[in-house]
Amino acid sequence: MKINRVIDLSHVIDEHTQVYPGDPVPHFEVHSTIERDGFNLLSVQMGSQSGTHVDAPYHFDDSTERIDELPLERFMGRGVVIDLTGLAGRTKITWSMIAGSPEAPSPAGAEDIVLLKTGWSRHWGADEYFNHPYLAAEACQRLLDAGVRAFGIDAINIDETPDDHHAGVGFPVHHLIAKAAGVISENLTNLEAIDFADPLVSLLPIKLASADGAPVRAVAIQLGD
Repeated sequence: MKINRVIDLSHVIDEHTQVYPGDPVPHFEVHSTIERDGFNLLSVQMGSQSGTHVDAPYHFDDSTERIDELPLERFMGRGVVIDLTGLAGRTKITWSMIAGSPEAPSPAGAEDIVLLKTGWSRHWGADEYFNHPYLAAEACQRLLDAGVRAFGIDAINIDETPDDHHAGVGFPVHHLIAKAAGVISENLTNLEAIDFADPLVSLLPIKLASADGAPVRAVAIQLGD
């Protein structure tokens, strides 16, 4: 097996990293320096879902698996990139949009990771980032019925993000995926760089004890013979 390319799908995390409204803002502080201590060491404080991350089912259901309880196979698989670029802000991604895509996951299964490429990561750091397209509950259920258990999106939320002007309808997609013991990766970026078929996608999270989620270094790998 040969690795031809590795595509980085992750945002850098720093003190300017955009977070979901109300979440902890990352804070970095130099703890040790070579000049003073003989080595460099950084103290890091951030939320479990800072930057590019994965949600465990526990994020929305106390009775389900936490991030360190899920099989690692859940975070790796064939990436199926659904091209949804060009959608307006707060557009609901329906099943007909997904089924009509040349990349529609058919057949799909537990080994597939469906990546919703909206292009919204171009708004990273701006207020418009919160006005992203989002997955409809009926489309999510169709994917779950097909066996998909891992989802990703290049936006801050796979559900609609409420604000003062948009009440939203709760988090139906999060609840559906949690009920199926699935995982969600949010704040992905650079999905447009996946220009090859059947990428191996890795969303392996930090092994935080009993956590609702964890940051990831998400990548797409092009394998060769």
